[in-house]
Amino acid sequence: MHQTTASRIIAKVSRVIAGLSNQYIRMPNKADEIIRVQNGFYRICRFPRVVGCIDEAHIKMQSPGAQDGERFRNRKSYFSINTQIVAGPDLKIFDIVARWPGSTHDSTIFNASYLRTRTEGRQFQNAVLLGDSGYQLKVYLMTPLQNPGNLMCNVVETLIGVWNCRFPVLAYGSRVD
Repeated sequence: MHQTTASRIIAKVSRVIAGLSNQYIRMPNKADEIIRVQNGFYRICRFPRVVGCIDEAHIKMQSPGAQDGERFRNRKSYFSINTQIVAGPDLKIFDIVARWPGSTHDSTIFNASYLRTRTEGRQFQNAVLLGDSGYQLKVYLMTPLQNPGNLMCNVVETLIGVWNCRFPVLAYGSRVD
């Protein structure tokens, strides 16, 4: 298959998948959904009111080159897209933002996200997100002090690990010539 044909097919399939994302990737917003998620997180680590765990994943990529190329080099010295992920207790993706250069700090991505606006507006009732030390402590965003690497943040790390195994290109990157 010619590269141009493959590119058109990939673009078309990507648009279809992106069009379906709102059906599958969404934060719980009904009272019964929120309670079910909170109960799931409470069973995992005895932390109350959690509606999602937030963390970042670096998706490897080839250097984009040009003058902006170095913005995509992350703190581990490889080029990436820094992707914010919110996961549920059952490893479902509730929210994802995949558009920031690898050098972008976690809190910058969250502060610019629609999710922050929704949590500040208490759209998820009295629920909180749980993140690691890369995030600033807020009324709606907890960063556990005891055992900061506890099971909560491992939910997102486990999800990322599962996705990397299922889609190795996420972990190893792709090369486009």
